[in-house]
Amino acid sequence: MAITLSERKLLVAGEWVETGEWREVRSPHSGEVIGRVPQADAELARRAVDAAAHAMEDPLPAHQRAGILDRVAELLTERHDDVARTICAEAGKPMKAARVEAQRAVSTYTIAAAEARTLAGSVVPMDAAAAGEGKLAFTLRQPIGVIGAISPFNFPLNLVAHKIAPALAAGCAVVLKPAGQTPLSALFLAELEMEAGLPHGWLNVVVGPASDIGDVLVEDERVRMITFTGSSEVGWKLRGRAAQKKVTLELGNSTPVLVEADADLEETAKKLAAHAFAFAGQSCISVQRIYVRREAYDDFTARFLPKVEALRVGDPSEEETDVGPVIDDGARERILEWIGEARSGGATVLAGGEEDEGLIRPTVLADVKPEMRVACEEVFGPVCTLTPYDSLEEGLRLANSTRYGLQAGIFTGSLESALAAARGLEFGGVTVNEAPTFRSDQMPYGGVKASGNTKEGPHYSVREMTEERLVVIA
Repeated sequence: MAITLSERKLLVAGEWVETGEWREVRSPHSGEVIGRVPQADAELARRAVDAAAHAMEDPLPAHQRAGILDRVAELLTERHDDVARTICAEAGKPMKAARVEAQRAVSTYTIAAAEARTLAGSVVPMDAAAAGEGKLAFTLRQPIGVIGAISPFNFPLNLVAHKIAPALAAGCAVVLKPAGQTPLSALFLAELEMEAGLPHGWLNVVVGPASDIGDVLVEDERVRMITFTGSSEVGWKLRGRAAQKKVTLELGNSTPVLVEADADLEETAKKLAAHAFAFAGQSCISVQRIYVRREAYDDFTARFLPKVEALRVGDPSEEETDVGPVIDDGARERILEWIGEARSGGATVLAGGEEDEGLIRPTVLADVKPEMRVACEEVFGPVCTLTPYDSLEEGLRLANSTRYGLQAGIFTGSLESALAAARGLEFGGVTVNEAPTFRSDQMPYGGVKASGNTKEGPHYSVREMTEERLVVIA
């Protein structure tokens, strides 16, 4: 795929803005400059908040918001290949995965449009108590106010969609700060929003230093809510700084999955090989820790490793590629350091473990100690571990031995074991006979413990972005 230079401007108050200072966007695969965007500062971020606050002085009716969201979904469908190529180029995501992300963004907007049309409060049964007799009461859902949205690099289109679409459905204007490594997809989406008829100021996109833009979003009282997806360390610090705002966090994980002896081992090995290494493991719910019942461990391993070795590693623009690059040199060096640390500590490398022309081959580690970073922290790279366990109780304990709690899974033929895992796994989501990397965009998605404090998905995000107002009529 030939990469052509893409130059996009920032969006503030309905105008495409240059600042005189440009930020280069580079391909994670080749290092080639594929685009550039203007660099924003705190002053431009304040202008963006001004525009969002001014826009909300003239509320958009629900049918208009829904119509715009539906139109964006149509435009995303029409521009599907262009969007997928942009994702592939700037994030290094293999084309087949980039196409899936583009299609998922269509679903996110379609579902958000339905939420805009159906968002409503509820009737309160006042005469259930003597004090309420003769009164009518109901609730209204009111927009919370300007939303400050901060999105990561790994899903540069759909995770932006999960910020913008529910906010607009709720009637909230947005100031978006996309990841500096992958701003082109977000600005592409902003162009489609404008083409769909979104009035000026309802969406503002600024790219620049987190210290400058983040400070404005934290300090400006007109920003009533911050929605953040990224690392646990940054997210919880942000929440601490913005104590008087609503701050919703969707953070990291060290994703475990249990494989019971009665599972379909062939199908399980197939799913886990794909989901441990898709997009080079750069997903919050990428399979990282695989625990296998001891009596099935050798059989599962013999099925799993050939499927890992068969994954195609290479140029993400090639249709056959399964695993491409990690986002940058710093990430690659850190992941290789963690693999080396595990190897030095006694871990056995069953597959991969080395770099090949700048790409980390899918790596499977055994004999891993719980305190090793590849086990207890989020690798965010193409690495998983294999560990046997002797009882379901032990497997649940091992899976829960982490500060994270986003999603986990179990493969089993037993309903009893599945229900025990559903009750016993301390995570926001539990999958049964599906890799815990699974996400459908309408479902409630979010974690507990260090992994976050909210549920995303348009239905749930819209409710986070609105406030209930009680009305009592005598």
